[in-house]
Amino acid sequence: MARLVTSSSDAPSNAALAPGLYIVATPIGNLNDITLRAVDVLSRCDGVACEDTRVTGKLMKHLGLSKPLWRYNDHADERDRARLVDSMATRAVALVSDAGTPLISDPGYRLVNAARDAGVEVQTIPGPCAAIAAITLAGLPSDRFLFAGFLPVKEKARADMLAEFAMVDATLVFYESGPRLTKTLGAIEDRLLGRRVAVAREITKLHEECRLGSAVELIAHYEAKPPKGEIVLLVEPPQETDASAEDVDALLRDALKTEKPSQAAAKVARATGADRKALYARALELRE
Repeated sequence: MARLVTSSSDAPSNAALAPGLYIVATPIGNLNDITLRAVDVLSRCDGVACEDTRVTGKLMKHLGLSKPLWRYNDHADERDRARLVDSMATRAVALVSDAGTPLISDPGYRLVNAARDAGVEVQTIPGPCAAIAAITLAGLPSDRFLFAGFLPVKEKARADMLAEFAMVDATLVFYESGPRLTKTLGAIEDRLLGRRVAVAREITKLHEECRLGSAVELIAHYEAKPPKGEIVLLVEPPQETDASAEDVDALLRDALKTEKPSQAAAKVARATGADRKALYARALELRE
């Protein structure tokens, strides 16, 4: 029988950590998801750089640990980074986000970049990540995906970004908030017509949910039951176009209920890959 061999350098120890930057993933909901290695690093580091000292303070209290907490978030400037990097010459600094893996939709990459430029040793302690957890829940293709963080707040910028991703042959992964969810689903229906969408929310928490369906179905559900908590949105890749003429006509008729012929043609072209000019001509026929 094969035996797992652990080197002495991997085993937990009471010895101080070597100076440097330690990127530590923390739970996204269930606190039991923290790894043994993360607990070991947090117990032996000299201090923790975090987004919100109150949030990280609760985690440290849960773990029975007490360490200096230094705020490092979106508002940190070059001086804040410089002070942290200077301290890494003699101290072990753990970097955490409020939840999940640092640098995923947070500003930590600038600190990592500055540390590397200064010759500081950087190590990662992997663990929970909402985007990866959602991919495992959704049941959409997972062999290739594109994580795009948060979509823009403004309607046109959001629509333009979705149009940019329309022909990306991969599952699209976004972060979203509850109040913006239905508007974002509407933009997905407009720009990525006919694709299945998954809404994963409250992952690893008591009310974990992953709902899969069309954007229209999901809009109806969440308008009736406004969502709370942090959300991951996943959109399936574009399908190979083998739509029949009847299928294309059905999509055009549906689009023409709310769109001009040119807009309907563009919408169906994005969904099927069919020629836009031909679709425009057919849309004019159907409208008449």
